[in-house]
Amino acid sequence: MKKISIAIITRNEAANIGDCLRSVAWADEIVVVDAGSTDDTAAICEKLGARVMHREWTGFADQKQFALEQCSHPWVLSLDADERIRPELALSIRQLLAQERVAAEGYRIARRSYFLGRWIRHCGWYPGYQVRLFRRDRTRVSRSRVHEGFLVDGAVATLTGDIDHYSHPTLHDSLGKLNRYSTLEAFDRLERRRVHGYDFLTHPLAAFLRKYIAQGGFRDGMAGFLLCWVSALLKMVMYMKIWHLQHLPAAEVARREEASR
Repeated sequence: MKKISIAIITRNEAANIGDCLRSVAWADEIVVVDAGSTDDTAAICEKLGARVMHREWTGFADQKQFALEQCSHPWVLSLDADERIRPELALSIRQLLAQERVAAEGYRIARRSYFLGRWIRHCGWYPGYQVRLFRRDRTRVSRSRVHEGFLVDGAVATLTGDIDHYSHPTLHDSLGKLNRYSTLEAFDRLERRRVHGYDFLTHPLAAFLRKYIAQGGFRDGMAGFLLCWVSALLKMVMYMKIWHLQHLPAAEVARREEASR
């Protein structure tokens, strides 16, 4: 059986991290990189057998790259603190690592993402495949400020089973993430194009119609309706932030970019 490490980054995740770690208790090693939590996150991790390292927050991609480099075993599964491995997926991973020869260097995994407690099957959210299991020495993290991913040097296949993702338990949490992520995405897109007033309307409306109509968000009831509007609002706020940044002096933009990490 090939050995596997679990890599997780945290910051004030006491409400989530226990269930996350219990879902991967079968792993050979759990590595947690904590960025100055002021709650019980680190204590919970240590109690559940994780190896905890403390590191100042330097951004999602940089933290995940550091966590990856701290892992001891040849295979790594990357998780977020608000995720849990479902039993079918755990079985698929163990069966894969028990094989004498593994065909691919990385594996995509589907996520069941929940919004206000409901599993969203449409809106482009499911299966939402992401590369999460991979050979440590063949993988690096993309450098995006938000929506970072893992770049695998070699073949990538798909595993059976899902990750449960509880990222939006309340509207308060969802709108808080909207504010943070729209800022990060605004910096990612800052130099791509000039923003005009009509962008504040056309892009949000297109995002809502795509998710609600084309991707079937209406099938997810009121939760789907609200999610589609939150997605549209994120687009609006992001373009407003890009417009604002494009009208600031370069020194002020650099200062705000550094503060946003």
